[in-house]
Amino acid sequence: MTDSPDDDFAARLYVTESLGPAETSVQLNAAQVHYLKHVLRLGAGDAIALFNGRDGEWRGVIDRLGKQDGTIRAERQTRQQPVEPDIWLCFAPVKRARIDYIAEKATELGISALIPVFTRRTNVTRVNLDRLGANAREAAEQTERLSVPEIHEPVSLDRLLERFPKDRILLLCDETRTAPPIADQLNRLADHAGGWAVMIGPEGGFAPDELDALRKLPFVNAVSLGPRVLRADTAALAALAVFQALRGDWRDPPESV
Repeated sequence: MTDSPDDDFAARLYVTESLGPAETSVQLNAAQVHYLKHVLRLGAGDAIALFNGRDGEWRGVIDRLGKQDGTIRAERQTRQQPVEPDIWLCFAPVKRARIDYIAEKATELGISALIPVFTRRTNVTRVNLDRLGANAREAAEQTERLSVPEIHEPVSLDRLLERFPKDRILLLCDETRTAPPIADQLNRLADHAGGWAVMIGPEGGFAPDELDALRKLPFVNAVSLGPRVLRADTAALAALAVFQALRGDWRDPPESV
């Protein structure tokens, strides 16, 4: 299905309930009601786009917005659920404003999972997963994405590597600038049909023995992001942009509407 020229959505909203068949009633929680009523100033009869990461996008019409709850009627599907690249972002947590930025922009760039990883030189000791998830949801709602990345519990680097899927390629962003350029590595790995992951270290970089251990793993491919040292948030987005351009869905034709 494609969008009707008559569709004019006042907002997009991520929901967890199933969408479809037509006339499904979707229940809203207090936070969603507050957002629709007091932030967007919407009310009964207004149309919004609904998505849940499984059933595509649906045209929804607000039935009721109470004080703590409300309902939206899902009328019809306007976009089918696309197949998206399966790429994780494994990153050493950074300070609050910049971790918000990573979650938001990585979601816009199409990552499928956010995985905070504690390395030896990681200075941040706690990660607010609720905030991370909220930033990801808001980014998906605002950018016409039809899914929200999975938010993983923080994990140590050793633990991550112990249970890392051996059929998933891990692109290690190597700050020593001794690895092959990321574009060269992605072109060399063009036949890989499985999942991917990008790993970004902390602001102080990986410890030498961490880098040595990573480079020895068969599923790890070290890559260089150019001649300049990039900050962690910049490195994450640069690597994801190159991946999407060469191996991801930036190569797909524009979606018809």
